Amino acid sequence: MTAPARFTQADVKRAASGTLAAGLNIAKIEIDPHGKIVIIPGDHKKARESNEWADLD
Repeated sequence: MTAPARFTQADVKRAASGTLAAGLNIAKIEIDPHGKIVIIPGDHKKARESNEWADLD
């Protein structure tokens, strides 16, 4: 049996809408296993281009 989700799509949508309404762009949204939603403001293009594994190449 699986545990119920600790967050819903509506929770994520509400958090993102609030961030955008505040005039911030969203670079990244992270959700941890406990259901904590973290929104990283910034330019989503730069976030997509960054590669945390690049130093291992």
